[in-house]
Amino acid sequence: MSGLAALLAGHNPPDLYQWHSAAPVPDVQHAVEHAGWSFVHLDGWTVEDKESFLKAAVQAFGLQDDQGASFDTLSDRLAEFDPPDTAGVVLLWDGWSPLARHDEQAFRVALSVLGGRVHADRGCPFAVLLRGEGPDIDVPELPVKH
Repeated sequence: MSGLAALLAGHNPPDLYQWHSAAPVPDVQHAVEHAGWSFVHLDGWTVEDKESFLKAAVQAFGLQDDQGASFDTLSDRLAEFDPPDTAGVVLLWDGWSPLARHDEQAFRVALSVLGGRVHADRGCPFAVLLRGEGPDIDVPELPVKH
């Protein structure tokens, strides 16, 4: 069973994971939604600083950008992000490495904000898949279950 399939079936707990897959985004979205989860795609290939990350995250989640972009605001909005009638949320962050390489502090804070939502006591399950190669980070690989 692939790591994603194991996550969607409840065999892998929702968490922050590195994921090495070449599957096209529409295929990943189909698999996630077919399993009853909500899918969010963050295209990070051009995200190299805090401001561009926050803008991309607000857009990916379909959030209102009426209060100005900050990590605190994003954290608050993600705490409230709980789509109805869903088994959980999978965030596929393609291209996380440009932010990690160009603004390491913003990358660490972004992981902290996303990790806060992953490990929140309320709301639906929430998983983050960091896809693509990049610098060494302390985020585990999405395990494959057999």
